[in-house]
Amino acid sequence: MRPLHRFVTLAAALGLSLGGALAPAAAATTPDAPRTRLDLVSEQAAIAPGGAVWLGIRQRIAPGWHTYWTNPGDSGEPLSMEWALPAGFRAEPIVWPHPERIPVGPAMSHGYTGEAVLLVRVTAPADAREGTTVTLGGRAALLVCEKICIPEEHEIAVTLPVRAGPAAPSREAPVIARARRAVPVASPWPATIAVSPDGVVLSLDARGLAANRVQDVWFYPTEWGLIEPSGRQEARVDARGITLSLARGALPDAGAGAVDGVLVMKERIEGQVVSQAFAVRAEPRAAVAGAPTVAGAVGLALLGGLILNLMPCVLPVLSVKALALLQHSDASPGAMRRHGLAHTAGVLACFAVLAGALLLLRAGGTGVGWGFQLQSPVMIAALAYLFFAMALALSGVLVLGGRLAGLGGTLAARPGYAGSFFTGALVAMAATPCTAPFMGVATGFALTQPPAVALAIFLALGAGLALPFLALSVAPGWRRHLPRPGPWMERLKQLLAFPLYATVAWLVWVASVEAGSAGAAALLAGLVLMAFAAWLHGVGRESRGRRRRLITATALVSAVAALALVPLTVGGPAPV
Repeated sequence: MRPLHRFVTLAAALGLSLGGALAPAAAATTPDAPRTRLDLVSEQAAIAPGGAVWLGIRQRIAPGWHTYWTNPGDSGEPLSMEWALPAGFRAEPIVWPHPERIPVGPAMSHGYTGEAVLLVRVTAPADAREGTTVTLGGRAALLVCEKICIPEEHEIAVTLPVRAGPAAPSREAPVIARARRAVPVASPWPATIAVSPDGVVLSLDARGLAANRVQDVWFYPTEWGLIEPSGRQEARVDARGITLSLARGALPDAGAGAVDGVLVMKERIEGQVVSQAFAVRAEPRAAVAGAPTVAGAVGLALLGGLILNLMPCVLPVLSVKALALLQHSDASPGAMRRHGLAHTAGVLACFAVLAGALLLLRAGGTGVGWGFQLQSPVMIAALAYLFFAMALALSGVLVLGGRLAGLGGTLAARPGYAGSFFTGALVAMAATPCTAPFMGVATGFALTQPPAVALAIFLALGAGLALPFLALSVAPGWRRHLPRPGPWMERLKQLLAFPLYATVAWLVWVASVEAGSAGAAALLAGLVLMAFAAWLHGVGRESRGRRRRLITATALVSAVAALALVPLTVGGPAPV
């Protein structure tokens, strides 16, 4: 906190306390007991060596009193935590839920009333001993105010067993889940800020937002000094987005760079008022003036798509491309070119579908961004199943019959150009969680443009992703450097399964973040059933008669059971 802010805070607290001492009514209500009850609660019933657990600093605040957010407003002091953890344990910074406005006379505070839970992620060392218990806790210091302000300190702790493997939810897990819903999510809208001696203007490019549903908009800056907490915030919501005119704060040197904060918006949806909180990073208006032209954005998207081939979430799936190239290495130059064009068409078709869905959702007022489909646990499960089936096929466990040209599940496993097409679509789908350099500017610009321009930019991104495969297919001279066909190709095929298994492991982790431990457990159970069905399928191919029919039926039941588990992967969300 800046020295000036600390001086204002202490002066306000002292003034309020002196006022309470001089006024008989206030003096009569000066409390002897703490005005807040603090507890430390855990989302999980145990912690694993090398694992992590989400804790909640739960504040239950007396009626009429309030505590403070990280930027407390005109006066106040946020909660601070002095941790006393066992050796090797580490607490990450506090994750703050969005605040509310609390008027105190002519001043305005940013804080919490009733109940508030601050989230903290604690990690355990890899050498934590199983079978022991650990006490996680420390001393919390906070300021609680009504007509007077009282500093309080609380010793809080929670004791957990150290146990390997997934831990069951604790009884307090619903408390963490409620707190998680109050944590701001990343804003889907580009934001700019213009600072002048007369005021501050914050603009969000929220085109497609249903302006008639918006009831209230308020911006809470993370840092004190640029914006006056007690000043009016005049909001305009129209077809171009959200514009907030804000009163200038007390520090003349504030606002030289990007400004971070939380935008809380209340919308009336189906007769109910729903609050949403977005973490906003507003770039200075002068910096955004150099935004790309349409041609520049297309060029950046093409370059970003090319670099996507080197991103961690795409590299494992490059095994699909590598095997497809090897399997077509003995084809004629014309056939190679057609395979390259089919692969490129698959990439572009997938990008067109994803971009169209994204633009339609944003036009309907839904805040989504690049890679939005991986916010769906069901989509995550579907991709995990698909990649797992591909990996089993490469390992030789799942025999689909015929050539595995192109590979990519039962669709991309089809021979001929259809396999190349669906391989391209699969690679494009796998690339969407990644962000390459130059992508942010291009996609952000695309989402502010008319649909035709936006679609052209997304297609340029897909063209960059497909370019290396296309270049190899039209210039087949690289085939001269390959060794003669032999057993090495089968060994290479088996080796390339392991990057795909790694991709599945990553998707299970994504599922645990999106849907919690229950959703991840359902996904893992489905993968086990898939592996069992694939093994039975192989056994059945070597059997005959009634035995074969029985094995095939059992494999089919296992596959159906795996699909039936997909809805269970929704689980409950986890903090991020």
